[in-house]
Amino acid sequence: MFNSLLIYAFYALVIGIPLFIYVRSQKRRARQAREAAEKGKLFSEGPKAQHPHIDVTHCIGCQSCTSVCPEGDVLAMLGGKAVLVNAYKCIGHGFCAEACPVGAITMVMASPSMAADLPYLTSDYETSVNNLFIAGELGGLALIKNAINQGRVCIDTIANRVAALGATRSVDAVVDVLIIGAGPAGISASLRAIEKKLNYLTLEREEIGGTVAKYPRQKLVMTSPVEFPMYGKFQKMELSKEDLLAFWKKVLQRADFNIRTGESVEEIRKGEDGIFSVVTKKGQYRSHAVVLALGRTGTPRKLGVKGEELPKVMYRLIEADHYINKRILVVGGGDSAVEAAMGLAHQSGNQVTLSYRKGSFSRIKERNAKRIEDCIRTGKVKVVFNSVPVEIKEGTVVLEVNGELQEIPNDFVWVFAGGTPPNDFLRKIGVEFGSCDITLEASNEARQAKEARSQPAAG
Repeated sequence: MFNSLLIYAFYALVIGIPLFIYVRSQKRRARQAREAAEKGKLFSEGPKAQHPHIDVTHCIGCQSCTSVCPEGDVLAMLGGKAVLVNAYKCIGHGFCAEACPVGAITMVMASPSMAADLPYLTSDYETSVNNLFIAGELGGLALIKNAINQGRVCIDTIANRVAALGATRSVDAVVDVLIIGAGPAGISASLRAIEKKLNYLTLEREEIGGTVAKYPRQKLVMTSPVEFPMYGKFQKMELSKEDLLAFWKKVLQRADFNIRTGESVEEIRKGEDGIFSVVTKKGQYRSHAVVLALGRTGTPRKLGVKGEELPKVMYRLIEADHYINKRILVVGGGDSAVEAAMGLAHQSGNQVTLSYRKGSFSRIKERNAKRIEDCIRTGKVKVVFNSVPVEIKEGTVVLEVNGELQEIPNDFVWVFAGGTPPNDFLRKIGVEFGSCDITLEASNEARQAKEARSQPAAG
């Protein structure tokens, strides 16, 4: 009898201890999910573009989706099911959808109210204006990988149409395609145009690389393999700004890379003959087709405060190491502001203050949240929540903090308040706007990423 009790006790421990650990871990995950959901509510606008949709009737609670997301707590487990807790952080990697073993996750567009300011695009990224295409984040998908793929698809469509034109396309001073913007989408489109032997021209108002060139040093810009026209697949799972700009430099050395920088497009007109006239400050160009690879940043949004016109106020940070022993104010609460503040804080002698109008960070990536916490704890960055600049002076900045004014010493100010998308410019051209369902597009991107990772690298 005693021996039987010992055996029962032994098996109770063998079964009970793992069960106890499992139940405790599930409760911990549920608590973390609820905390993440509460944090997600701080950012009330919800998802900006594509994000995962979970069919709870098919979800088996395997946690595969929560473990693969590069952005942190977009998804969490609650009640044995995956739930969306921080959709605003999602930028459409699609890893969760491809990791789900039962197909319970699909990538969908945000609600119509959130997507209403997106241009209408066909599956070939053509706008409502025939032969006018949009590639990159201006179309709603933010990933660099998406921009590269879209630039390639646009040119493929144009090449097929140009081939159909035959001899009728041989008009003096009219190129096959004019590509506006030399960021990831524009460079991809340019390389594809070379590959397709098209007569093309690329215009860029600033520097090669677009938004990527403005990122702080060592910023991660891609997290999945991507294929560049003429160069094959790049299998690196993480590429920094420097990696990508080194590639841009390699492209620039090509004799057939036809680009003109410092040309800001002021007007695009389409004639009755179907030929586009593109006007810049330096001249006018004619083209059978146009690819807009402008991005969504547009014109930097300003604060509208006294002193903002001073030369010490800037809206982008290219190289943080150019600034040492300075008293710096960074304004904003998004990833760009936090990354700039941390980059500047790691330079010798800098005193960095980050001003954010809200009471806590609610829309930054998980890895940035952890890094800024470390910077705050070690004193590298001073964060002033519930604050806004009210005046910028030569040697100081006046902040309103919880209703009270504080004046702090200052040498430079960086403002990261977002930008105004070029929607008015697009509407002037004739581009129609509306709600876009890009579920299929995002799902295809996830599938292509999976296929790319399974194939050997180029070269």
